[in-house]
Amino acid sequence: MAETAGMTVDEAKTVHIEQLWVPDTVDSPDATDFLAAVEVGRRVRMETWGSDDLAYTPLEKLLEFSDPYERQIILVAKLDGVIVGTVDIALPLADNMDLAEFTLDILPEFQRRGVGRQLLEAAEQLARAEGRTMVLVDTNHPATSLTEIPEDQLIPGSGAGFVPVSSREVDFAKQAGYTLQHIEQFSSCALPLDSKLAAALQLEADDANGGRYALHHWTDRCPEPWLEAVAALENAAGEVVREDGEDEAPELEASGMVFDPVVLRETEDAALAQGRRTVVTAVEHVESGRIVGLTTISVLAHRQDVVFQDDTLVLQEHRGNKLGLLIKVANMERLSEQFPDARVIYTWNAPENRYLLTVNKQLGFATAGVTGLWQKELPGRGSGATTSD
Repeated sequence: MAETAGMTVDEAKTVHIEQLWVPDTVDSPDATDFLAAVEVGRRVRMETWGSDDLAYTPLEKLLEFSDPYERQIILVAKLDGVIVGTVDIALPLADNMDLAEFTLDILPEFQRRGVGRQLLEAAEQLARAEGRTMVLVDTNHPATSLTEIPEDQLIPGSGAGFVPVSSREVDFAKQAGYTLQHIEQFSSCALPLDSKLAAALQLEADDANGGRYALHHWTDRCPEPWLEAVAALENAAGEVVREDGEDEAPELEASGMVFDPVVLRETEDAALAQGRRTVVTAVEHVESGRIVGLTTISVLAHRQDVVFQDDTLVLQEHRGNKLGLLIKVANMERLSEQFPDARVIYTWNAPENRYLLTVNKQLGFATAGVTGLWQKELPGRGSGATTSD
């Protein structure tokens, strides 16, 4: 959520809110507003993180609308006909049918003018009209904004991590009635891994597991013989050490969806349709023949220099064997072999997930910042979104 509190009435009156038209292609004559809306998101991420690594490209954003598990609607704010803010509304279709997720972006030079407030109110009205009663939004905070001053630390309901109280985004979320629920630590690592580091970590993991495990690799589509085993692993949510991937990637396993071979194939097809490649390393317990862990990395087919660590799962009964380290080292090396243009990998972790944070530190990940996840319960069904002020 990129906005600040405060407004002037005269300026706010010039804001026009409307639903964004989604073109068939990014180079069609009617794609002008769509391209402008995507550019707003890119500029906001440049301001927050100092690069556009986390920004959608126009093609990637367009492909997001083909997701069969999530409906997307974008509202835009115009001042004198120019798009100065957007709110992306994601409506899950497979589960969590009471939920709406908002991503709010306002150009820096148009903050403090009531644009964000009006966009957020319009998005909430639309969500209510869609029968959604719970809204999630996020705020993003680079590492340089995090201090050790207790008075500047707002701790979430989960009790782990914090966002800076002095942040304008935090102030805006609080004034809009949202409550901080959870923190995710955002980290990055340069690629490829140093060969000496990779060899040392591989040796450490091998010494811990004593040759009792075997690695399997695939890209995009799970081999048929492992489908049932991978589905069972995905469904064992209560038994795994989990690492969440980047916020733009599908996270269907976190939604409560029950996995089986058909669902796995559908999610693979959906990822490919959205222009995503998936590099996977799984680990088999040799004695039982059971897949007991896996890790995945997502690669954008049209931008392969920036990649994202998705889930890392290890069954609880197989902890203590450095399997997380084993599969992550192997997968990152395999990624660099398949996609040599990859220069950086990003990931998000819960602060309380000390195990995977330790593994990531060994691999060379450094904290880039935190994301605050905020929640608000909406009143009953509304009458629809506002299309003008």
